[in-house]
Amino acid sequence: MSQCHVSGLLSLDEALEKLLEKPLAITNTLNIPLNNAADYILSEDITSPLNVPPFDNSAMDGYGLRYADLEAQTPLPVAGKSFAGIPFEGELPAGQCVRIMTGAMVPAGVDTVIMQEEAEVTEHGVRFSQPAKKGQNIRRIGEDIKENDIVLPAGTKLSTAQLPLIASLGVATVHVYRRLKVAVFSTGDELQTIGQPLKAGQIYDTNRFAVRLMLEKLGCEVLDLGVIPDSPEKLRETFKKADQEADLVISSGGVSVGEADYTKQILDEIGEIGFWKLAIKPGKPFAFGRLHNAWFCGLPGNPVSATVTFYQLVQPLIARLSGFSHWKAPQRFQAIAQSPLKKSAGRLDFQRGIASINAEGVWQVETSGHQGSHVYSSFSAANCFIVLERERGKVAAGETVTIELFNSLLKSE
Repeated sequence: MSQCHVSGLLSLDEALEKLLEKPLAITNTLNIPLNNAADYILSEDITSPLNVPPFDNSAMDGYGLRYADLEAQTPLPVAGKSFAGIPFEGELPAGQCVRIMTGAMVPAGVDTVIMQEEAEVTEHGVRFSQPAKKGQNIRRIGEDIKENDIVLPAGTKLSTAQLPLIASLGVATVHVYRRLKVAVFSTGDELQTIGQPLKAGQIYDTNRFAVRLMLEKLGCEVLDLGVIPDSPEKLRETFKKADQEADLVISSGGVSVGEADYTKQILDEIGEIGFWKLAIKPGKPFAFGRLHNAWFCGLPGNPVSATVTFYQLVQPLIARLSGFSHWKAPQRFQAIAQSPLKKSAGRLDFQRGIASINAEGVWQVETSGHQGSHVYSSFSAANCFIVLERERGKVAAGETVTIELFNSLLKSE
């Protein structure tokens, strides 16, 4: 039996497996205008209604001709012009050429385009100075996309990389999953809403603020239920409201072992807990479970712990629930530690670091500062997690470590 089981702690991989094995994507869909579709997830394949390009067109400004007419090596008279949007009418006569511009339709009879820099206009016609290949500089119909091709599969998230592609097909509306509804609240008498004066013993509720920012980046519809005091009655009432209105409920705080941590107790009453307590640092007190209607994630109260567990666990869950089937876990690389790193064996550690590539092309990383679970400033300078194995102890400068570069959820633009 592994150490994490003996200590009652679940490994991150085991937690992810349990977290993702049952939840399914929401099934409600919408048909919305393409202009409003940013950050939605496709619920149906995008199939091309046309060929792209829709006709053979020139890749260069130059002259279109029959390749066979080059063999005579005599100047070719210009029969006319073909501009983008104003094509040459009819078929090109034998022994002649046509002035053609980039993107213009290739006239019937033309099988080769020669760029204008390789052409000389004389009083007898156009003379071509360089050898040519038959078919050169012509973009063929359907070369990029063929009619009825699946351009984007269902499960694709729509952003600036996908929306112009759909627009190029003339598709004005798309079928998407509705936005995932997520209820979020914090628990604790010590918390005060940002903007309000602090009373004795209070701190500002940065967790809910950070979670909301990440949810909005992930394209969720957020139901913000505020700060809930350490009262079983108020907490039970909030859970029931959230369960009725949301697909996913996220709380912050109240999942540890303090006398006023009621979340686990109430979940046992009105739902079920899939797991609680992880063998990771920061983020040990993380809870996952099911209410009557919604899924539930309980984040730790410390701000760094809340962000780390959201990033590592809630982010892939939201992708699953939203129908984002092409979501990929952040990539990990090997890097050389530039500074010593403190660590004790027993839990997988996600320290915040600053990664870069040195002059030899090798990844290197240094700590971004104090690694306490309450020190959120360690995130502001960081661009990666330094992922230290569960059984590993302290790290000396020069040792090889694993890094995980932040994705768009945490990355500074």
